[in-house]
Amino acid sequence: MLLITALALPVGAVAALAAWALLRLIGLITNAVFYQRVSTELVAPGGGHHAWWLVLFAPVIGGLVVGLMARYGSEKIRGHGMPEAIEAILLGGSKVAPRVAVLKPVSSAVAIGTGGPFGAEGPIIMTGGALGSLFAQFLHLTADERKTLLVAGSTAGMAATFNSPLAAIVLAVELLLFEWRPRSLIPVAAAVCVATIIRAPLLGSGAIFLSDNRIDLHLSVYVLCVVSGVLSALLALIATILVYASEDAFRRLPIHWMWWPAIGGVVIGIGGLFVPQALGVGYDVIDAELTGSIGLGLVVGILVVKTLIWSISLGSGTSGGVLAPMFMIGGALGSLEAQIFPTVGHGFWALIALAGVLGGVMRSPFTGVVFALELTHCWDAILPLIIGAMTACGVSVLVLKRSVLTEKIARRGYHLTREYDVDPLEILFVSEVMSTDIVEFTDAVPVRDALDSLGSAHDDGDGWRQRLYPVVDEGGAVLGVVTRLALLRAGNEGDGSTRMAEIMVDPIATTHSDQNLRHVAELMSVLEVSRVLVVDRDDVSRVVGVVSLTQLLAGRQRDQQEARDRERVLRVRLVRSAD
Repeated sequence: MLLITALALPVGAVAALAAWALLRLIGLITNAVFYQRVSTELVAPGGGHHAWWLVLFAPVIGGLVVGLMARYGSEKIRGHGMPEAIEAILLGGSKVAPRVAVLKPVSSAVAIGTGGPFGAEGPIIMTGGALGSLFAQFLHLTADERKTLLVAGSTAGMAATFNSPLAAIVLAVELLLFEWRPRSLIPVAAAVCVATIIRAPLLGSGAIFLSDNRIDLHLSVYVLCVVSGVLSALLALIATILVYASEDAFRRLPIHWMWWPAIGGVVIGIGGLFVPQALGVGYDVIDAELTGSIGLGLVVGILVVKTLIWSISLGSGTSGGVLAPMFMIGGALGSLEAQIFPTVGHGFWALIALAGVLGGVMRSPFTGVVFALELTHCWDAILPLIIGAMTACGVSVLVLKRSVLTEKIARRGYHLTREYDVDPLEILFVSEVMSTDIVEFTDAVPVRDALDSLGSAHDDGDGWRQRLYPVVDEGGAVLGVVTRLALLRAGNEGDGSTRMAEIMVDPIATTHSDQNLRHVAELMSVLEVSRVLVVDRDDVSRVVGVVSLTQLLAGRQRDQQEARDRERVLRVRLVRSAD
């Protein structure tokens, strides 16, 4: 843990610099394309009056460039980054090709800088992860250690982008690590902290969307937060369906996928002609939503146009993230709700819907809550945020089979679960399942006598059901083991006079009765055996039982029983008077 934590520190620093460079590159391209000037300031493509042909064709050219980079550079740059990072973690041994570290941020900057309605967070997750993976690949590390450094780079880049260290760590736990262990959590947290510290002189240390903290909460607000959560989940459902319906539609086109992002760019351009503010990352629009200074017409335009152009263009396979678009779309939904719901505070309902849409789209409700808090510093809204995000996540789970992040991986033929519980093998011990009534043979017993003692194989007695027999000396100390197959083979090949000492082998694996079943499962997996001798902890020469692979299933059976079997534990008994 200490070693990987030390390695994660420089990964966090480099990821922060990569995040800064990506934002500056997006600003450079946006200024060059839409304002014909050289500047790295992050500006909105729709912030000024542009010629119609520029708004229409800039995203097309950007999509064409991204398609060329994907075809002749690396296909891994397609998409919004997080599914690719998850796939590298679960299926690729946490190995990312070096070219991805360069091509992903450049392609994303081109897509966003030419008007693409995406965020920078997905690309920086993939870029930071690629940097962490590359660093790990130069060292003599395990796949789990590479995963930790990959996630450290990913979350460090995200923390530096949004100044949200806690949300980045929560995202790692909910989405990327697939475990909750100090060996990975502490290095990731260390990288995130370094990245956030380095961000301060580069991009500032304040809240990105500082909102009005004065809110007036009462009971009806909490009820309406549930309503907002349901509406956010339905919007998340629509957005997810649109993304993959778009992807399916593009796959049916009789042209190479290299051209798909350019076609998606046409959709972006058309949308930009109607609502220019829907283009680009849209931090200015999100800020207007969270401060309550956005007009109703723009709210409706963002809600409709941004959702359409984002989902359709993302389905085309271009490069861009999902968080910032979800912030904008969710904020637009909340701003629309604010027209009906009672006034609680400036931008309050936009904040609740923002976290709700994030919880519904990504199935990461804690990330949505913490992101909303760190982006705005509106700490008094924590309870309404929890209600809205959890409601949205619950509805999303009920109506949508997979999230927008895991659907892409499932479509590639892989199964992915994000539901975690305690391994039942960890809470069940060998002593609870092992066989203690076992047959042992002394080393001097002939094979013929051993077989006779077991009786007829057709009787299927207890002796025959046992498949591993301990061989002991006259004092009961274990010398070796004989499998049932070896015993039968020895009986068939000779006259049965061969003694057990001649066919026994050393025990491959032993355990103790106070070990949990997970330890036994790991022994069986590593040593490729299906039965393990259980020996006394104080006297390892004495066998006290045998545990088999079948008996390991007892832990799973108990887990299923607790999940399936209903029972009434307490009953109320009415005692009546004798009169």
